[in-house]
Amino acid sequence: MTDHTADQEAWAGALHAHGRRVTKQRLAVLAAVQHHPHSPAEGILAAARKELPELTAQSVYVVLSDLTDLQMLRRFEPPHSPALYETRVGDNHHHAVCISCGRVEDVDCAVGHAPCLTPHWDENSKPMTIQIADVLYQGICQDCQAKQQLPKQTSATQK
Repeated sequence: MTDHTADQEAWAGALHAHGRRVTKQRLAVLAAVQHHPHSPAEGILAAARKELPELTAQSVYVVLSDLTDLQMLRRFEPPHSPALYETRVGDNHHHAVCISCGRVEDVDCAVGHAPCLTPHWDENSKPMTIQIADVLYQGICQDCQAKQQLPKQTSATQK
């Protein structure tokens, strides 16, 4: 059995468990997100149309919303970016975003359980039980660092 077939069987089982029909649109969107994690809806549409050319943008948005509500997909919104989707759900991981090229990488939680952070409540707060703390790392990836020309040190900056 190929990975693609195994993925489709697992997705079919999850869709049935949630009372959803297994449709070619849902499977095409799931496959597109699986093969192109951290993609926006437009990228998912383009990838899914390779498998299902007649797929409409509206259908993709409806499927993405439904699968996100079912927690079969995870949606996250980095700053200055459209929403991105991934199939990695059910764990406590975060994301690192390159502020230069926009590349996104998964980052496992340093603590290993949710929530990763414990808030400090001031005396005017109405504390709540925290379930999830979403951490977003922002930096410059190694590829972008290699492309950057750093200024040469002058005698004034060496002091």
